[in-house]
Amino acid sequence: MFALARNNLFRSRMKALMAIGGVALAMMLVLSLDAILAGLENRIGAFVERAGADVWVAQSGVRNMHMASSAVPRGLVDQVRQVPGVAEATPIRYLTNVVRSGDQDYIATVIGLPVGATMGLPNALVPGGTMPKSGQVVIDGAVGKAGANVGDGVRILGSTFEISGRSEGLASSLSSLAFIPLSDLDRMLGNDRVVSYVLVRAAPGVSAESLSAAIETRVNGVTASTRTQFAGEERRVVRDMSTEIAVIMNLAGLLIGFAVMALSIYTATASRLPEYGVLKAVGASTRRLAGVVVTQAALTVVVGLVLGLIAAYATALIAPHLDPLFDLEITFASVVKVSLVSFAVAALAAIAPIIQIAGLDPAVVFRRRIA
Repeated sequence: MFALARNNLFRSRMKALMAIGGVALAMMLVLSLDAILAGLENRIGAFVERAGADVWVAQSGVRNMHMASSAVPRGLVDQVRQVPGVAEATPIRYLTNVVRSGDQDYIATVIGLPVGATMGLPNALVPGGTMPKSGQVVIDGAVGKAGANVGDGVRILGSTFEISGRSEGLASSLSSLAFIPLSDLDRMLGNDRVVSYVLVRAAPGVSAESLSAAIETRVNGVTASTRTQFAGEERRVVRDMSTEIAVIMNLAGLLIGFAVMALSIYTATASRLPEYGVLKAVGASTRRLAGVVVTQAALTVVVGLVLGLIAAYATALIAPHLDPLFDLEITFASVVKVSLVSFAVAALAAIAPIIQIAGLDPAVVFRRRIA
């Protein structure tokens, strides 16, 4: 059965190449899209994961940064510090705005940090950079990628800031980051009575879960989330925003693979109907012949899936070298999903040829060949 299926698939190498290539392209498309979204989710949550806080304290009901607004009265910061189990609390201010470098505008997350902050800092300063003082900014993302260097000036909220350093590993393809002194951000916004979030480090031996619960109990009007919870909500924002796009693109990729595979298997079966007629005449059952078709479909999927995986992994390795802000992460769950769906598509693609074989009359085939 396997030998016959293999011979049917590779008898015409060009057709086999087209079938397998179409399946590989479709699978690579689906895997790459999932990898782009997974990489974007990781980048969106990178600042939260690396900020050094065990607990994030926000305005009541707020559990993430992106697509959210949080205003915590500055007087509550001291109340947070006094909660048993809190080793350190750092207020930060956050907003999404535009950083202008030269004649280009870049969407950026602007983060105001107090002097001497030990949490919420840039991830890793490029050699030669320093933490920002008044009138200075540390940038991470597209602004630096575009060629802005230490000592250059950029404009944020109408004010000019000198780049004191460049950071790496926190920005995404959607947004850059800009770190400036909290006092400068307060001045530009004309309000020093609120902060956006309070980053809390737990004392030794105190769990983030128990500390977040204690903060919510003792401080009114705030929501406290562990770092894991807060980062998870950040990533969920990406998933919610991209769900419809992912479904459409995945469906498009699977339809391409289905169309190519179905056409390939159907034409391969139709062109060999006389051979199937002979096999039927000598006693081969419809079930056995259907197994040949299914095996051929499965073989097409296996080879196409392997090639698609290789191409997707190669793309994931190359992409960051072409654009540091563009990460692709191929997850095990994505590979399993694509594999299962691929074999389901193969089964569907084999239905029409199987029906054709089931209705095949060997006598009719012989008469056609004689005619």
